[in-house]
Amino acid sequence: MKSAQDAFAALRYRDFSIVTLNQFCLTLAILIQEIIVAYSLYQITKDPLTLGLIGLAEAIPFIALSLWGGYFADRFNKQTIMKICLFFSVPMPLILWALFHNYGLEKINVDQLSWGIYAVIFGLGTIRGFYNPSATSLKPFLIPRELYANGATWTTIGWQSGVIIGPMLGGFMLAFLGRETSLLTVAGLLSVCFVLINLLSKRSFPKIESDNLKDSLSEGFRFIWKTKIVLWSISLDLVSVLFGGVIALLPIFAEDILKVSPEGLGYLRAAPSIGALITMIALTKFPPTHHAWRNMLLAVAGFGVFTILFAFSNNIWLSLFALAMTGACDSVSVVVRQTILQLYPPENMRGRVAAVNGMFVSSSNELGAFESGLAAKYMGTIMATLFGGCMTMAVVAISWAKTRDLFGVDITHQSKK
Repeated sequence: MKSAQDAFAALRYRDFSIVTLNQFCLTLAILIQEIIVAYSLYQITKDPLTLGLIGLAEAIPFIALSLWGGYFADRFNKQTIMKICLFFSVPMPLILWALFHNYGLEKINVDQLSWGIYAVIFGLGTIRGFYNPSATSLKPFLIPRELYANGATWTTIGWQSGVIIGPMLGGFMLAFLGRETSLLTVAGLLSVCFVLINLLSKRSFPKIESDNLKDSLSEGFRFIWKTKIVLWSISLDLVSVLFGGVIALLPIFAEDILKVSPEGLGYLRAAPSIGALITMIALTKFPPTHHAWRNMLLAVAGFGVFTILFAFSNNIWLSLFALAMTGACDSVSVVVRQTILQLYPPENMRGRVAAVNGMFVSSSNELGAFESGLAAKYMGTIMATLFGGCMTMAVVAISWAKTRDLFGVDITHQSKK
């Protein structure tokens, strides 16, 4: 058995390494595309709400389909679902390429370009609604239980590495190669992801016992509702990301406040993940699982504080520091939440629990983008960011008062049962 004290223990399992590499490549592709689309669309429209509508276009199908995705993840082969989703993802950046190309040739106008982009993002949200529950619930089957915390850390490292490199690479590619060549690169990366998932060993999974769809889906909600630490970890992350996230507004900060180039936007977008990655490397040796809930609350509070600092900054270096620290704080809460979500649900319910988590927490990034764009349009960009940081602090204060009985929870020992 591989030692839980070995920082690379989870990566010594072949399929887990493949899935982690797949997640890195997928994140790279998504973030390059995000930089290209968000920066280009804001440059064309100069309307903050267009950035929010991108998030809303992805959130609507993702929220609507996540529970179905969780049901399918527990009912059918998770790896097959991932293959199908990646296969249909490859054409999406090619459609974006065609939209921007035709706009450049003046064959379509701004409204047609915008609605075409929203339609593609809607399609990606649909795919994600089925992909995420299968991908999330697959990971616990790839490593032994005692390595769940180590695996959650490496999963986040793979994701954060993509979030660091993707925006910077996207910014440079947008500046020096142009958006059309960059979008073709995104399609190539998605093709690599499809190949990687096809390299996984074949395996079978526990199936749900109920054939009744309504009962099956409601079981996931009931489990979360009666398991306090799972319920509060999802709720805390949902509200903090919904109000505290500033990622959607970064094109506005780059263009209008900090006055930096597309490469500068790439640095801003990568800064949270640089802070997160450094923290994650430390967490492979010093996991935050002892007094896990207390650590999560402190981390989310730090996220709010540094969001407020970013709102007041008009200096690029201070802004980069504040964003890096939001990433460092967020990484601690992510590791704690991922470990909780792997430890507590029964094996045949992980897909549905992952779906509920994804429906509320993952979609909060896109809904948060819409909230940020809407708030920036009517409150101003700086006030919208300040409001988000203050709301995060308020949520932490409420959670602290309501969950004192969870402060002593040590999920380190539970992972070894």
